[in-house]
Amino acid sequence: MVCRVCRGKAQVEVKSRGFALCKAHYLEWFVKETERAIRRHRMLHPGERVLVAVSGGKDSLALWDVLHRLGYEAVGLHLELGIGAYSRRSLEVTQAFAKERGLPLLVVDLKEAYGFGVPELAELSGRVACSACGLSKRYIINQVAVEEGFRVVATGHNLDDEAAVLFGNLLNPQEDALVRQGPVLPEKPGLAARVKPFYRFSEREVLSYTLLRGIRYLHEECPNAKGAKSLLYKEALNRVEKEMPGAKLRFLEGFLEKIQPRLKAEEEVALRECERCGYPTTGAVCSFCRMWESVYRRAKRRHLLPEEAQFQPRVEPVRVG
Repeated sequence: MVCRVCRGKAQVEVKSRGFALCKAHYLEWFVKETERAIRRHRMLHPGERVLVAVSGGKDSLALWDVLHRLGYEAVGLHLELGIGAYSRRSLEVTQAFAKERGLPLLVVDLKEAYGFGVPELAELSGRVACSACGLSKRYIINQVAVEEGFRVVATGHNLDDEAAVLFGNLLNPQEDALVRQGPVLPEKPGLAARVKPFYRFSEREVLSYTLLRGIRYLHEECPNAKGAKSLLYKEALNRVEKEMPGAKLRFLEGFLEKIQPRLKAEEEVALRECERCGYPTTGAVCSFCRMWESVYRRAKRRHLLPEEAQFQPRVEPVRVG
């Protein structure tokens, strides 16, 4: 293989787009493609302060690196979820990345903030771990963004993630979810905007950038992800991609450009302030507060918390560096 730009020896073959690049030109292409996606969808203002949700995995660390290189004031936010050694290693990798590059990092420890990590939360709430974890992450990330003055949160979701979500929503028709799917979720009062600058990169393309940049990341997957339907959807799409390079990108972009605009959005439900935390919700009390209040009640009955313990929804992130 030869590099499409310099005709030197290529190190990465971008099969979905029909070309190969050497190390220098691949890194340049990756950053420029990210910048194009940001401009195309007006995700960020030039030099804007942006909160980057960072897990310690390749996607989020690569995104933090690219946004910093593009001149954005990228601040990392890491949630320590209390999932044993996996969470400890995730935090260590994230802190090392931030320290090596002199980047600001905010950390929220779920157990310190609320008394329980994800394993205990799942057991006490009666939810599967991914559900309890996902609800907590979405709420805390938004709360930190709003209270720290960020207009927008950036996440490292890649093409494989987005195509799998779309596949699942089509297999189990979720019209409201299909209407909302996309690289940008606009801001609303009390809700920071969400953007996904890597939505057109495959997992392999992000991995190639991470390796070529020498970014140290956590290789292992969350132990709670085992058996998730999203992994099955990704496996199915990977088989199609192997026979038809570029299929995943065409699948996602075709939906976003040709089908989604024809879908009728349901009448938007009016949002109100949660009676407990003040953040937007459709009911009197938001799902996050309801879940954690039920956890506290059950924990008290089992004598895991003192009777006087009260759930306080707001958290103060720890600043690292």
